[in-house]
Amino acid sequence: MNAPLLLDTCAAIWITTEQISPEVMVAIDHAREDGEDIYLSPISAWEIGLLVARGRLNLAMSPERWFSRLLQAPGLQLADMPPEILIESSFLPGSPPRDPADRILAATARAYGYALVTRDRLLLNYAREGHMAAMSC
Repeated sequence: MNAPLLLDTCAAIWITTEQISPEVMVAIDHAREDGEDIYLSPISAWEIGLLVARGRLNLAMSPERWFSRLLQAPGLQLADMPPEILIESSFLPGSPPRDPADRILAATARAYGYALVTRDRLLLNYAREGHMAAMSC
């Protein structure tokens, strides 16, 4: 896949614990070798905070520090999330997921030509409909 990569929140978590598919690790390695950035949406910071607040994710540090450290990984960049993306997430074609964060990720991938790295079945189905690029992790 030649599109720049956008990690969904779960992919960002799994990458830190090396629970990501070999195919995605190869794509990440190639992106880094080619000097291409790998993107993470600001909405993932919000999702990480919710997961910790609800007791669904245990971190050895605060969610703010964890997210900040993740962004220090080589080649990882924060994706833009301007108001246009947020509005576009309300008007996605086809059968997008209902979850607002997933819609924002889909709108971001569509707007910037990113391939969304995810295990989310609904996002992968949305990609199969041809509305965005995605890679299963």
